[in-house]
Amino acid sequence: MKASQFLISTLKEAPADAEVVSHKLMMRAGLIKKLGAGIYNYMPMGLRVIRKVEAIVREEMNRAGAVELSMPVVQPSELWQETGRFEKMGPELLRIKDRHGRDFVVQPTSEEVVTDIARQELRSYKQLPKNFYQIQTKFRDERRPRFGLMRGREFIMKDAYSFDRNPTAAKASYQVMAQAYRQIFDRFGLQYRAVAADSGAIGGDLSEEFQVIAATGEDAIVYCPTSSYAANMEKAEALAPVQARGAATQALTQTATPGKSTCEDVAALLNVPLNSTVKSLVLATDTLNDTGEVVKSQVWLLLLRGDHDMNEVKVGKLPGFEGGFRFATAGEIDSHFGCKPGYLGPVNLKQPLQVVADRDVAVMSNWVCGANEVDFHNTGVNWGRDLPEPDLVADLRNVVAGDASPDGQGVLAIERGIEVGHVFYLGTKYSQAMNATFLDENGKPQFMEMGCYGIGITRLPAAAIEQNHDAKGIIWPDAIAPFSLVICPIGMDRSAEVKTAAEQLYADLMAAGVDVILDDRGERPGAMFADWELIGVPHRVTIGDKGLKDGLVEYQNRRDPEATKVPAADVLAFVKAKLSV
Repeated sequence: MKASQFLISTLKEAPADAEVVSHKLMMRAGLIKKLGAGIYNYMPMGLRVIRKVEAIVREEMNRAGAVELSMPVVQPSELWQETGRFEKMGPELLRIKDRHGRDFVVQPTSEEVVTDIARQELRSYKQLPKNFYQIQTKFRDERRPRFGLMRGREFIMKDAYSFDRNPTAAKASYQVMAQAYRQIFDRFGLQYRAVAADSGAIGGDLSEEFQVIAATGEDAIVYCPTSSYAANMEKAEALAPVQARGAATQALTQTATPGKSTCEDVAALLNVPLNSTVKSLVLATDTLNDTGEVVKSQVWLLLLRGDHDMNEVKVGKLPGFEGGFRFATAGEIDSHFGCKPGYLGPVNLKQPLQVVADRDVAVMSNWVCGANEVDFHNTGVNWGRDLPEPDLVADLRNVVAGDASPDGQGVLAIERGIEVGHVFYLGTKYSQAMNATFLDENGKPQFMEMGCYGIGITRLPAAAIEQNHDAKGIIWPDAIAPFSLVICPIGMDRSAEVKTAAEQLYADLMAAGVDVILDDRGERPGAMFADWELIGVPHRVTIGDKGLKDGLVEYQNRRDPEATKVPAADVLAFVKAKLSV
């Protein structure tokens, strides 16, 4: 490709609404153009990156035995009504009507449609296993689209769905996909982690997220530097302390703490460690009748150490919380504690409730908590003496750096990541809802066991930029760069020697299969270099009159601080070696 034939549209400044680095640089480099909130045009330079991402994904999915198809972006609502997601999914699901008043959805994912295909086409155990995948446009009506392609409303995703005879076979299919994903992300050339993830309401342990490591990532990744353990924050277990509960050595004392309603403020006022304080979180669960009306509510008091944070996913799995939970109302708090939040505690309650203590709190002694009176806290609180043992002890909290690793191989560390892929064992959730069955060896119908596997095709370039950039612009990994190499001739329009050398190298590289672009626009060197450093092409060859007189050209990798002089006669072989062509 020659630059004069291509579209290169760079900006010196990012638009005011661009917040994160990837959004700013993608706009400045002319990779994307905003059309509406969360909706972008993929410009030629950006589309080349996306196509390279797709090619790697497609090659590895095909190699793993998956079969490509394409399902419509606009789907009839009847299939979504079969699973109940037409009503349950909420406003993120864009619902539309056609001219006849029939309901349709703009797909955010395609479990319903692919299950419909499977129940029509896969009738016998002899046809299983099967894995269907597509690379397709999706739409989720995000309330607040932001960060460019990181959280847009329209996006491209690779979604795959496996169908198997039984759980054992389904888990084997899952492992094939998990390995294929590792090969895909290895080829992208990004630093990533595959982390164990929570499986939600479906349960089970087969769920992994693929996270690109980036300081600006929205997700916290928990890992053990001395072992292979890795999990997202929702999944990571905080082990029970190994030490036994200490003896009660302090008297229970009501202590004035005027205006101090947080554990941090109370600890500072009393000059005690924050980890000797206990925070009270008051939740409620509701029992509903057949019409959805609340017929009974249960109030719960969760106790966590003052320096720990509640993990809502873990709490949602507690016995009694299966139907969901909410924070208690002001009225419920007043009726049980007789006090406003900020000074609540488990001693001397007005009404009994269910007390759940985090594992760390269960072994604490002589601790500090609210006294159920404004401007007062209790010190020297001890289990058994001042209040009954908790009704339940459970892992309620987010892990923190330095906690023991659940695999017993060291301590945990935490870093930030951007989720770009997810593999997930579904079981029979959709096949049962849609009656997707096959006939087994005995001629009996069985529900298909399913798995689903997604990669954010358009999110991945943004994640790559968050991980790979500097003050000058993007630094693309070779595998997904819009062009592998750019030839920058200095004064090509004024020097026949430069023009001849540049065009000959361009032709030779093209013949060698190198994805090369020749910048024949006649730009000044500073402007030309600034464009390509902003765009992030990883390899550059500069040809100028002065160098040619000495038989030299210059090569520079995007990460190199300085250029390397190379004999003009050797530059083709030199570049091919750098590119491993």
